[in-house]
Amino acid sequence: MNRWGLVGLMALAACAPENTLYTEAQGGACPGVTAGALTDEARALTAPSLPLDDGREPFIIRYRDDGVSAASRVRQFGGQVTATFRSVPAVAARLSSREREALAKDPSVESIEPDQVWHSLGAATAPALSFASAAARGRIPGGYAGGLRQVQANEVWDLDEDGQPDPGRPTGAGTRVCIIDSGLDMEHPSLRQAVVASWDFLDGDTNTSDGVLGAWGSGHGTHVAGIVAARPGAPIKGMETGSLVGVAPGTELVIARVLDLNGRTQMSIVLAALEYCSAKKAKVASLSLGGGFASKTTLEAFQAAYDSGMLVVAASGNDGGQVVSYPASDPSVLAVGAVDDQGRRADFSSGGHELALVAPGVDVLSLFPRGLGGRSEVLELDANETQLMSRPLQYSPAGTKVAPLVDCGAGDSLESCKDSTCSGFIAYVRPGFLPIEQVMVNVMKQGAQAVIIGNEVVEGGLEIFSLPRRGRWVPAVTINQAGGTMLDRVLGYNVRVHVEPTDYTHMSGTSMSTPYVVGVAALLFSAHPSATPAQVREALVSTARDLGPVGHDEGYGHGMVQARRALESLSYLP
Repeated sequence: MNRWGLVGLMALAACAPENTLYTEAQGGACPGVTAGALTDEARALTAPSLPLDDGREPFIIRYRDDGVSAASRVRQFGGQVTATFRSVPAVAARLSSREREALAKDPSVESIEPDQVWHSLGAATAPALSFASAAARGRIPGGYAGGLRQVQANEVWDLDEDGQPDPGRPTGAGTRVCIIDSGLDMEHPSLRQAVVASWDFLDGDTNTSDGVLGAWGSGHGTHVAGIVAARPGAPIKGMETGSLVGVAPGTELVIARVLDLNGRTQMSIVLAALEYCSAKKAKVASLSLGGGFASKTTLEAFQAAYDSGMLVVAASGNDGGQVVSYPASDPSVLAVGAVDDQGRRADFSSGGHELALVAPGVDVLSLFPRGLGGRSEVLELDANETQLMSRPLQYSPAGTKVAPLVDCGAGDSLESCKDSTCSGFIAYVRPGFLPIEQVMVNVMKQGAQAVIIGNEVVEGGLEIFSLPRRGRWVPAVTINQAGGTMLDRVLGYNVRVHVEPTDYTHMSGTSMSTPYVVGVAALLFSAHPSATPAQVREALVSTARDLGPVGHDEGYGHGMVQARRALESLSYLP
């Protein structure tokens, strides 16, 4: 992908919640403190968002004559063609109001519809209810993540349970999966050998790295790709032993970068990526994005992808309601919702009658751009050096701080840290209704060198929080309710906060559930290369483990995808 030069001078790159606005933090209670969002100068160096602000608007122009010479005819009217399609009689173009009016009068034009803005279904906030004791100590053992066992993937290719795929078992080998997302860390050791084709639909080149020079993007695509295809045996920074393993660790990946650094894209770009995936012989496509609505063009495009032999799997959405996001709700697409490690529907998981399946989507462990993940330790130095269960905030900077612990309440004002000092302290906060980034700004302005966020989640869990992707921050972690009780007893004493960069992270969302189903589908295609999307789809839904009310329901669809059972149901195929 193209580079935007001075972006490499920016501070930590990480993923901001979409459309987040937060106060520029310069100065404050302590002189010379800079905290929070980028300055105007740095913000100006970020990659442009979609759509461009050039006075034109993006549209899809459909033609009655099957799109013959459509692109040249649009250009004759002055339009800027951005994509042409093989599967639908249409082109995408940027038009001025005058050009649109002229095209609308052309008798060969069937319709002109908006080129919708779609977006990533970013990480959701959800409790990590069963944080393992190893993780509580700040170390993650390598091997099978819990979700992999929930979907029975290891029961397909590791019958002897030695932690390695068995020879001759279906692993996804020979099957291509297309990840239509934000790109990924192309040099991640667990994915380096998996990618066989790639295209950046934003920059028009083969470099599908998620980010710009010196600054990573969201990490969304790397996390998704890791769930599908992480290779066993690759060392991962921060892992005590071994490595993470994907659902289909032999799968070949086709990478289509469609999301910009703000997690946005246009419908036409996704449709072009679908055609690219099909041309590259992908059997399954992963779409952890949405936010649009069905149109004649999208319905035809997804049907064409299905008819070409590719099963498209998409995230149901993170709104928590009973409306499945589009394109997951498209009749040619398999919609996937999220459950936790107990098989309970995640609060954020969108449901509805179009929901087909659910898969693990809460606190999912997977790969992340190298060094952008994190593990953390919180140590009570003055209380027998007790180590508390903690989790770094998503995109927290690394670092080690030792300083007195100060109660900052909800962190809702510049006077919230009553015993603060500009010489430095560690802030302990229990956020209320303010965004986490504003709480961080408030306590940093008062001199906080690190932040510990208390958590009200019961059952020993941790809430997953995220910092904005770019800005000036200090190391920040969250602790569980029991840890907060212990901290209440050592206010004023020194504590140690340590955040260490890793090549993995935990995320929640239907974006994480989708690649589990994608990986299972890849296993079925790997075992039965002649299978059709219809046969694989039927195997997936008919063998799912029923959850919630008996039969199909709007919260769980047909239930939890089950790899071994689905594979057994296709035993009649060669």
